[in-house]
Amino acid sequence: MARYMLIMRASDEAQEAFDAAGVDFEEMLATMGRFNEELIDAGVLVAMDGLDDPANGVVVDYSGDEPVATDGPYGETKELFNGFWILDVATMDDAVAWAKKAPLAGPGMKAEIRRIPGIDEFPQDNAWVRRERAWRERTGQL
Repeated sequence: MARYMLIMRASDEAQEAFDAAGVDFEEMLATMGRFNEELIDAGVLVAMDGLDDPANGVVVDYSGDEPVATDGPYGETKELFNGFWILDVATMDDAVAWAKKAPLAGPGMKAEIRRIPGIDEFPQDNAWVRRERAWRERTGQL
C-alpha cells in the first residue's frame, strides 16, 4: 500500500461561483460526509481536513532576504487549496479512481494527487531521517 494526498483545488472563479450559488451548508456537509463515509468504509482514509476561508489565512513569502508574512486575502491567485484527503491505496490508479468520485463538480474545480513517500524511501543512514523515524515510532506513526 502507498499513501496519496488528494488536494482539493479551485480557481478564483470557481470559488466565487460556489459562493454566489448559495449552496446550503448542511447540504454540502452531507455530500462530503457521504464521500468521506465511503472512504472510511473502504478502509482507505488516513486523514482529511478542509481549510478555513482564504481571507483568514496568511502567506509567508520567501523570495526576499527575509521571509515576509502577509495576511489574507491572497493577492493574485490562480487556484486555492481548499482541503485534502490522505488515502492508503495500492496504486496511483486507485487514488485516481477515488478522486473521480469526490464531490467536486464544476468548472475550475480540481483534485491534485500526490504520492507521499514513506520514511523507508529515504537514506536510513542520515541522522535527520533517523530522528524522524524515532519521532514517528514514539508517536505511533510507524
